[in-house]
Amino acid sequence: MKLLALQILYKTDTSANLLQSAYDLKDIGYFQRPALMQLINFSSKLVCERTGRCQRALIREKIYVCHVYVRHDNLCGVLICDEEYPERVAQTLLTKATEDFSTQYPADTWINMADGSGSCKKIDEYLQKYQNPTEADGLMKLQSELDETKFILHNTLESLLSRGEKLDNLIERSEELSLQSKMFYATFMHYSPLLLIFSIPTQAKKTNKCCVIL
Repeated sequence: MKLLALQILYKTDTSANLLQSAYDLKDIGYFQRPALMQLINFSSKLVCERTGRCQRALIREKIYVCHVYVRHDNLCGVLICDEEYPERVAQTLLTKATEDFSTQYPADTWINMADGSGSCKKIDEYLQKYQNPTEADGLMKLQSELDETKFILHNTLESLLSRGEKLDNLIERSEELSLQSKMFYATFMHYSPLLLIFSIPTQAKKTNKCCVIL
């Protein structure tokens, strides 16, 4: 089981602002990490933008899963992990993470926060602590609250796109992705942008040995 990223976003009418991120990319090659972080951010913003308010969703794309929770106040939590990570633990973690973030940063501050400016210590702690879901016994006391929420929607990344939209085109037009990230994605064009994250460690190690930067 592997947790790759835990992120807090604010969903507006037209976009999603990434307020804070915690990553665990130690198994990824050093030179690939910046590109992968950009692709993670791109995907998190996409699923946040396309998920309705007061909804929980699980976006399954081959061997990775993106859990998303958008609250009534448009604060959003995204957790990216492998498909073996328990769904109930993931969604409960998102509940707790968004609660802790909103305690430190009141709702009236979110709209003016710069990307990545959040520094809630709990976000980084949760990503490390709950790499092992068996550590979530205390966290699961919140499960009763989760049980009362709307059912969790299951989608694929492609199903979130509007008619006529293609993921490749969205990535190519993105102004937030560097040329390196776009080239990195294009190398794995037959995969989703986050599937390559779980398939890249071996490739990355080979690349690092040759000191080649994508």
